[in-house]
Amino acid sequence: MNEQEIRKIVEKAVEKLLTNEGKNSQTGKVAIGADHGGYELKEAMREKLAAAGYTVFDMGTHSKESVDYPDYAAKVARSVQKGEADKGIMIDTAGIGSAMAANKIKGIRAALCYNEKTVLNSRLHNNANVLTLGAAYHTTDEAIKLALLWLKTPFEGGRHQRRIDKIMALEKESL
Repeated sequence: MNEQEIRKIVEKAVEKLLTNEGKNSQTGKVAIGADHGGYELKEAMREKLAAAGYTVFDMGTHSKESVDYPDYAAKVARSVQKGEADKGIMIDTAGIGSAMAANKIKGIRAALCYNEKTVLNSRLHNNANVLTLGAAYHTTDEAIKLALLWLKTPFEGGRHQRRIDKIMALEKESL
């Protein structure tokens, strides 16, 4: 399969999930957080997710005042870990540090995603339960589109489940 064929498959999957065909996708509870670098994007995304039918838990920050992203990534991740939220979204300037911090919380599979392909892979194959985004690398509309796609994309299971089981076994050894 060449790059063009893969691109067409991804485009069709995205369109299906983001249009009426994806309306039957489960909505649920989403914890969302940001540091000062992601604050404005978080605010816009929070409103769009609520309008799309999600129950949104705003884990902060609540201003542009400088804060430390690990604190908010941990709040989002712990909300998912405890089952208070089904999934979490964390936004900082680049998304990297938040992914690193969230992945220190037992049971969390945080994925930094930067396009539709990585969003689909993180859910279909890796069953990511926290999405991290870099506010400096996306327009508000792009980031919201990625978040909605991520939330609507199911985990495929099957052969991917054994890989998730191996990740969880590594976590038991290390954490």
